[in-house]
Parts: sequence; C-alpha cells; structure tokens
Amino acid sequence: MMSTMMVLFIISNLSCQESQHDIPVVPEVELEQNYKLPNIDLSHWKVTLPIGNPTEVEPPEILDYATNEVIKPFMYNDSVNGALVFYTYPGATTANTSYSRTELREQMVPGDNHINWTFAQGGTMKGELSMAEVSKDSEGKYHRSIIMQIHGRLTNEQRDLINAKDNNAPPILKIYWDKGKIRVKTKVLKDLNASDTEILETSAWGDDEGYNFPVEVGFDKFTLEVIVSEGKLEVILNDKYSKVYDDIHMEKWGVFENYFKAGNYLASRDEGAFAKVKYYNLIVKH
Repeated sequence: MMSTMMVLFIISNLSCQESQHDIPVVPEVELEQNYKLPNIDLSHWKVTLPIGNPTEVEPPEILDYATNEVIKPFMYNDSVNGALVFYTYPGATTANTSYSRTELREQMVPGDNHINWTFAQGGTMKGELSMAEVSKDSEGKYHRSIIMQIHGRLTNEQRDLINAKDNNAPPILKIYWDKGKIRVKTKVLKDLNASDTEILETSAWGDDEGYNFPVEVGFDKFTLEVIVSEGKLEVILNDKYSKVYDDIHMEKWGVFENYFKAGNYLASRDEGAFAKVKYYNLIVKH
C-alpha cells in the first residue's frame, strides 16, 4: 500500500509538470533596430525658430540639433521614416513678416550671411519631402505653408545706395504646400522702365498670379527641384511636371544676390495653427 508521503510527492510532481506544460516557451529573438536618418548635410544651413526674437542657430551648433535643447522641439529626426521634421506654429517672427517659421537658410560660407549667389552664377536645390500634419482654418480648410524659397539680398553697397535699413530684398520664389497642391509664386517688376537703382527697392516688385501644378501631392512624399541660371528659373515636381520662368522679370532680377531656403514657413496667425513638414533629402549645388 502506497504511503501518504509517496502520494503527495506524485501529485506535486504531476502538478509541476502540468504547470510547466501550460506556460508557453518563448524562444529568444534578437530584436533588430533599424534607424534611418535624413540625407541632409546641415553644414551650410542655419535655422530660424518660432521663439525668441526669433532664435537662429548657425553652423557648427546646428550640427548637434538632435541633442540641442533649443532646437529639439522644432527640428528633430523621424528615425522610423528617415526624415527631418520641421514643426512650427504662430510665434516669433522676423522683421519683414508677420508669420513664423522653422526654416533653413543657406549659408555658402558657414556662419556668414554676406556671401551669396546670383542667377548668373546659378544653383540647384532638390528635396524629397511631405506634409506630415497641418491644422485647418475656421472654414475647415488646411492652412498653407511655404516649403521652399529663393530669397533676394542686397549687397552692402546696394543697401547704402538706396538708404535701406538692412540687406533685405524680396523673395523671387515661394513654393507653397497649399491644400494638398504645390503652388509657385514669383515676383514681377512693376515698371519695366525702372532704373537699375529703382529696381533695388522692395516696392518696385509685385506678386505674379501664381501657378498650381496640375496634380495633388496631399500628404504623400514628393520631390521638388529648383534650377536657377542666368535669366531663368525652373521648378520641377516629381521629376515630371515643370514650370519655367525665363522672361524679362527674371533677367532684371539678375541684379540681386540670393540664397535658398527650405523648411516650414506657416502662412497663418490663427490660434491653434501648426504644421509639420518632413524632409527626407535636401541637396544644394552651385
């Protein structure tokens, strides 16, 4: 006859085996982390932020944007999709606008705004980007944001010639993300008979009617390329759709120096407005 001690041992042992059988065995799996970084060299860019007066960060400090506590809320990596995110909202503005931005400004010589390029010297800027998020206005329509620019600049001699307060000149090119479409705006000279001195004045230039590319990009990824040469400006969407400006206005614009800009320049002061633009690639050549 089996002893009570032996019975208890058998029951205990069976219970233990059942418990082990009920617990699923999870094999050790090595989790592979894939981090993607944007293909953007920031060594020739400074960034303007919608805070401060506003705040600007130049090279070499901008190169540490991922750990810079001032930049991080507004410009940061999306390491899943390999993008650089530009986030902005109505905040601090520059002297010549009422809108705010988280936007890169080209510096041909890092840390120096005084060395720029002319149309005769030429240049190209190409980016791969997308609108990630954007707010809507009171009518339920998406707010607009300028995602690329070519901005004019007066030399010190030109500034002094017209007694300007600074070196600012108009932007010859603004490219908008506009309710899912890409809209291009350029400047036109109001008086084609204006003298070489008169055309240096910001008031000498007006806005053209604008041009919408015939396809929508929505919130999908797309490419934009801007090609500048003497007397000519071309904007290309998705390596397929092209808009060329090669008229008298572009010829006259040759008097100015220029620099490229890219990022997120929100065209709204509405309460609660915001936008997030993602850049996956950005390359400039001269």
